[in-house]
Amino acid sequence: QVQLVESGGGLVQPGGSLRLSCAASGSIFSINAMGWYRQAPGEEREAVAHITSSGNGNYADFAKGRFTISRDNAKNTVYLQMNNLKPEDTAVYYCNALITSIDHWSQNYWGQGTQVTVSS
Repeated sequence: QVQLVESGGGLVQPGGSLRLSCAASGSIFSINAMGWYRQAPGEEREAVAHITSSGNGNYADFAKGRFTISRDNAKNTVYLQMNNLKPEDTAVYYCNALITSIDHWSQNYWGQGTQVTVSS
């Protein structure tokens, strides 16, 4: 069984920063791409950033220049550093990872989500 657990969300003022973490655990053989998505109330879930197993990141336009995705393969963890946060960044942020389990079954896993609220 594989789990993704996010942490680091919270309430922050506009212009502030937060760092989200997502740790994968369980019967993991390998982790391929990892990423962050977000969903605001009444909106569709949207991609924020992805990172390959070799560390190449790509970003949604709204995240470029403000957010940085990184990963620590030794810890099976992906991070999202968010700077200069805006009220429109308010959403539940979800971690996603393509994981191959020890029985060599590959599938996408989702975390439970962490709330980010940007408000003065």
